[in-house]
Amino acid sequence: MTVAGVAASPARARWERVTATPLVVLGVLFIVAYSVVILMPATSGPLWSTLVVTLVAAWAVFIVDVLVRIVLTPTGGRWSFVWHHPVDVLSALIPLFRALRVLELFRQVPYLRRRTGAAVRTNIIVFALSYSIVFVYFVALATLAAERDAPGATITSFGEAIWWAIVTIATVGYGDTYPITIPGRIYAVLLMAGGIAIVGTASATIISLINERIGSARRGHDEGPPADGTV
Repeated sequence: MTVAGVAASPARARWERVTATPLVVLGVLFIVAYSVVILMPATSGPLWSTLVVTLVAAWAVFIVDVLVRIVLTPTGGRWSFVWHHPVDVLSALIPLFRALRVLELFRQVPYLRRRTGAAVRTNIIVFALSYSIVFVYFVALATLAAERDAPGATITSFGEAIWWAIVTIATVGYGDTYPITIPGRIYAVLLMAGGIAIVGTASATIISLINERIGSARRGHDEGPPADGTV
């Protein structure tokens, strides 16, 4: 395992192996707790206390995890680790980014670990789609939390929030709903940047597929039919 050419220490590698599954479980719990807190703000009693404890515990664990991994990284590679693990580092500041950590489980699928052209494209498509869904969902939740109680807000329900997020990330932007708060507009900028990245990835994948098909057709044409006339 390397980070920008700097080998990870055995201690950090062991830490990552041991904590991978617990962090995924905690990420799933965080997704559920965060969703309930935003979508059911009137919740109270023991359930509310449990949700709050889960969110606080997740935040603390995410911070500890990132700090430990940085400390266990060789001194010369610590800044490289921070630079090349933006989601992990941001999760220490903004817990909703840790939800993306769950998607790393897809990397364990044997087919997606292959290096053929088809496997690479499948990998890109699966991860792009998965990250897009989680990204849109959580930004919609965060935007709803920031907007719904603001005077004059047009995003006051999850339906409106998810509609706004989808048309924004698709670069359509009808303008029927839009954020009016500063946090909401920051999320809008993130969505627009994400939309450009997703469209670019999809375009590159399609072009790669077309080029491969054209190349295969040309090779087949150049080789011609077998000498014995069989097909």
